[in-house]
Amino acid sequence: QVQLVESGGGLVQAGGSLRLSCAASGAIFSINTMGWYRQAPGKQRELVATINSGLSTNHADSVKGRFTISRDNAKNTVYLQMNSLKPEDTAVYYCNLAYPTINPNINYWGQGTQVTVSS
Repeated sequence: QVQLVESGGGLVQAGGSLRLSCAASGAIFSINTMGWYRQAPGKQRELVATINSGLSTNHADSVKGRFTISRDNAKNTVYLQMNSLKPEDTAVYYCNLAYPTINPNINYWGQGTQVTVSS
């Protein structure tokens, strides 16, 4: 079984920064994709950014230039540096681990961490 534990959420003023971390543990295949998704109240969960084990990244247009995803393969940890935060970034942020090239049906999720940006 795989477990994902997120940390780093909180309350910040608009224009501020936060860094999220997600540590994965358990039986993890080395070829994987980790990412961050978010869900605001009344909205569907949406992709924020992903990074694969080869360090190729993908960022949603809404966060490009402000958020940066990175990972430490040795620690099975993924990070999300969030700068220039806006009130519309307020959401619960979820960490994800998947094996899109092995089995697209496998997805693991963290418990979520709240990010609140005040105006």
